[in-house]
Amino acid sequence: MAPKQLPTVLLAVCTTFLALAGPLLAGDPDMLQDYCVADYKSLDGPLRLNGFPCKRPENVTADDFFSAALAFPGNTGNPVGSAVTAANVEKLPGLNTLGVSMSRVDYAPWGVNPPHTHPRATEIIYVLEGSLDVGFVTTAGKLFSRTVCKGELFVFPRGLVHYQKNNGGAPAAAISAFNSQLPGTQSLALAMFAASPPVPTDVLARALQIDGGLVEAIKSKFPPK
Repeated sequence: MAPKQLPTVLLAVCTTFLALAGPLLAGDPDMLQDYCVADYKSLDGPLRLNGFPCKRPENVTADDFFSAALAFPGNTGNPVGSAVTAANVEKLPGLNTLGVSMSRVDYAPWGVNPPHTHPRATEIIYVLEGSLDVGFVTTAGKLFSRTVCKGELFVFPRGLVHYQKNNGGAPAAAISAFNSQLPGTQSLALAMFAASPPVPTDVLARALQIDGGLVEAIKSKFPPK
């Protein structure tokens, strides 16, 4: 092969590699062993990882892979009328390195799961009871929305702002599944109005095209955690 052809060949090989690797980068990394049950005690030590270290195999039991967290409705007695119960790696150690997790969402009549994002996962939602008005907004500002009834599914692409609303006068419930052991949730309202230290009022006033006094009034409803 002539020397001047080598850069072209290398470029083609690299392009092909990146094309094949692209789907692998969409979720959590692939696991390299049968399981890696999260060792929560490791958080007390100096070691920090992107995830959790593994328990020693002789200390692993079947209970590490079990949870009844989603069997019980959450408390929807709050201003938005919804409750999210997560079954992620922080609650179920056997999920560590498996790249999946679930949540249960309960809705009071007309309750809302407010606009939010999951920065590390795509979400698929299955309606257990009732019916929901759902939607997500693309980076181009287009809203995809529809009603999803009992037994039906809807998908929210990774990282996009989305919401759900119970459109009936009776309680509703849904199960969500994610392609990440810890998808993360960022509420738009909390990110803007309950950050610590706070986002400057003048920034929010200019961004939202509202008066600074109104920004302060909204902030008072979302005290920093």
